[in-house]
Amino acid sequence: MNDWNPLPKPAEIAETRLLEAILDGTFPIDSNLPGERDLAVQIGVTRPTLREALQRLARDGWLDIQQGKSTRVQDYWREGSLAVLNTLAQSSNHSSPDFVAYLLQIRLLLAPAYARQAVENAPAEIDKFLLDAATLDDNPAAFALFDWQLHHLLTQQASNPVFRLLLNSFEQIYILMGENYFSCETCRHHSRSFYTALLDCIADPSAAEILTHQIMQESLDLWNNLQGDEK
Repeated sequence: MNDWNPLPKPAEIAETRLLEAILDGTFPIDSNLPGERDLAVQIGVTRPTLREALQRLARDGWLDIQQGKSTRVQDYWREGSLAVLNTLAQSSNHSSPDFVAYLLQIRLLLAPAYARQAVENAPAEIDKFLLDAATLDDNPAAFALFDWQLHHLLTQQASNPVFRLLLNSFEQIYILMGENYFSCETCRHHSRSFYTALLDCIADPSAAEILTHQIMQESLDLWNNLQGDEK
């Protein structure tokens, strides 16, 4: 039996077209969308389908819908959700900032704390996982996935459940940006050294925290230096 990909639903098509129009500047931030009747005709969908798409975009922070007023394009950088971040990171119609650096900055703030808690709570599980680093294929996709799985495991074993909820929200963009980061051989070598060093800290939560902070800072500095060299 063929593994068919499901065709997009009309509301999904309308949502995609509206996002493209927002990101390419057809409907810039703080502009008002045309009325429902005209907009539905422009997109080529029914008004009920358009309303469904508009509600989805409002939920994620792209649009502000108020009864009796025109639908406004919000400042999605200030009012959007993580869904906006994922869309922006994958968009070819938007001048994207350095999402890799942003993600590395967030990781620097969070990872030392959840690494310490995870080593305190489940050293054997982390030890078992890190042993696979020795046979990790030397390519960006393999490293991005392994790095995601490691940090996901650390947050799963941390005491604070907010860590895992936050990281779960970043899964899509984490792997996507991870492939960009690990396209550099130096970055792959640096992370492989981290995996080995973390194994040596498996019985010392304080050492794991210090090591993780050091490596996360070095990862950010390494990426920033690489970007500077390309300019």
